[in-house]
Amino acid sequence: MQDLSDLVGPLTTLRRDIHAHPELGFAEFRTAARIAQVLTDAGLDVHEAIGGTGVVGVLRVGEGTRCVGLRADMDALPFDEQTGLPWASRTPGSFHGCGHDGHVAMLLGAAQVMAKARDISGTVNFIFQPAEEGGGGARVMIEDGLFDRFPCDRVYALHNWPSLPAGTIATRAGPIMGAADKFRIVVTGRGGHAALPHETTDAVLAAAHLVQQLNTIVSRNVASSSAAVLSVTMIHGGDVHNVIPANVGVTGTVRTFDPVVQDRIEERIRQIAQGIATSFEVACTVDYGRYYPATINDAAAAEDALAVAATVGTALRAPEPAATSEDFSFMLQQRPGAYIWLGQGKGNDPAPLHNPHYDFNDDVLETGVRLHVALAKNWLGRELGLGLAA
Repeated sequence: MQDLSDLVGPLTTLRRDIHAHPELGFAEFRTAARIAQVLTDAGLDVHEAIGGTGVVGVLRVGEGTRCVGLRADMDALPFDEQTGLPWASRTPGSFHGCGHDGHVAMLLGAAQVMAKARDISGTVNFIFQPAEEGGGGARVMIEDGLFDRFPCDRVYALHNWPSLPAGTIATRAGPIMGAADKFRIVVTGRGGHAALPHETTDAVLAAAHLVQQLNTIVSRNVASSSAAVLSVTMIHGGDVHNVIPANVGVTGTVRTFDPVVQDRIEERIRQIAQGIATSFEVACTVDYGRYYPATINDAAAAEDALAVAATVGTALRAPEPAATSEDFSFMLQQRPGAYIWLGQGKGNDPAPLHNPHYDFNDDVLETGVRLHVALAKNWLGRELGLGLAA
């Protein structure tokens, strides 16, 4: 196995530099510039400003016609870090709390390794994507001609997974991440004095009953064999203790894996809102948006990924999908591929993703580099009879 010890130190330094200078979706200008420079120094053909701040590095070796895409997301989250680490975020309100800094470092390491490879034949497209955290950067890159300009027979992406031990690599055929929908319901009544509620139509009371009924949808309208989550996450209304407000907003999210279930939940949300409006003599306006589809792995690509993972670390067939969402789903709607979890658990209680105390575990950088490289070599090496399933 190739010695990568000389690469891990510089990658750790790079990862921590990106961590210290986080940038939000579609504003990853410094990050994109660093990526482009590393790819250029490695001798790749570099393309910038794809889908806004996206970068693609193209590596062509030999005369092979196969092509594979490897994707890393590069945006940060809009909240403050509380780790106190020397490389903590220097930008208030911006923090790499999901490990995208680590994803970038691992894929750049793979590009540097692959640039020297000769046991492949074909093209590797190293895709660095903006705005995964709710901005739909994958969709925007596709709309900007990603797969027309950079054809891919297959496309893979890794995401660090704190709940898995470091070195464990997991994926599965079919659904692996949920579809993400967002709803906001505005309850509009007639506000008035809190001591004279009979002169009002109480939007707060109506909203309280609305929340209770929304939380019955999954248990009473979705089959127990179908996974789904509905969570009310925000209730906003009122400014003064002695005034019944005229408007109350109820916001939440829905996560599903089956479009039929997704349709049913949206239908029930709208029906319940209308019922509340009638019962409490208020108006209910429903705004329902489907922003990320479910992430569905191609069966053959997932099986290949598991076989490759076993040559790099401990391979695990994930027993069930996660209800979290991923805009890599848009890429998998366009090309066969697989989304893969890379375990990075460290200690007895590792901070979860999107937690202010989270930090990417640099101990898995090498594993991530090796996995990227092995995925590409497995696909492209088949033209030379070298792939695992040649």
